[in-house]
Amino acid sequence: MEKTEKRIESKISRTAEMTCMTRAASFNEKTPQYKSNDYIAPMLLPKFFIPIIKIGTLRKFFTNRFPSGMYEYVIARTKFIDSIFQKAVTNKFDQVLIFGAGFDSRGIRFADLNKKTNIFELDAPVTQEAKISQLKKRGIKINPNITFISIDFNKESLEDKLIEFGFNANKRSLFILEGLTMYLNPEAIDSTFHVIDQFAGTGSEVVFDYVYSSVLRGENLYYGEFEVLKQVNDANEPWSFGIEKGELEPFLKDRNLKLIHGLNSKDLENEFFKDEQENIVAKVNGTHCITHAKKL
Repeated sequence: MEKTEKRIESKISRTAEMTCMTRAASFNEKTPQYKSNDYIAPMLLPKFFIPIIKIGTLRKFFTNRFPSGMYEYVIARTKFIDSIFQKAVTNKFDQVLIFGAGFDSRGIRFADLNKKTNIFELDAPVTQEAKISQLKKRGIKINPNITFISIDFNKESLEDKLIEFGFNANKRSLFILEGLTMYLNPEAIDSTFHVIDQFAGTGSEVVFDYVYSSVLRGENLYYGEFEVLKQVNDANEPWSFGIEKGELEPFLKDRNLKLIHGLNSKDLENEFFKDEQENIVAKVNGTHCITHAKKL
């Protein structure tokens, strides 16, 4: 039987597009818990889409089309990883490597804080080319310390690509895998974390999110699970990797990593969606967790 080509191999990643739309929408939110600061995201979208994210009723109609709690999850994830990125460049990490970068704008948004750190963005060629084209079209300056590396994670050698584009081994580095691990096959996961281990110098850190393995089995245990699984399958961008609940720390230990901070949906609600009276104002999709770890 002939292998079905994943959408990302020939077209712009729909997941990357939706993440960018989410960030653009949240930038225009008035409610503090929902508002994020990705001011670049609206500029990366087609102009016809701008009224949808700016006008409250249209924005609400758009965000209500997301699987339950996924709009909130992406907002929380963006804010959390923003904070990790900011600390890395403020503390003068040598390098940041963003896997599956999509329309990520951290290298641009936090350029004023960055006095030393080189930023490397890895992604599928079609998506990366679309991003670079849109940045140029909108007159957005691409900082000289940002290096773009196009790669098919399931077919090409990550190690060879990093060496080719000047990513240095044994430097203090931050590795960001945002919205990526669930799309890789187990072999690609092992290969990716092996390369991280090879290239990570003393003091290096990793931040990534993942889904529970039970989600891949369709057990429907979590808030919004059925909807989000249907959406990624319908988009021909199916998930193929998860971590069993309670098995995160063994997963990290096997890859020479130690947990700094782990957040599930309830943790994200408590950290990002409390009002002044300490009430939770939104529910976060329960299928995902975020992990911040350091190299042993």
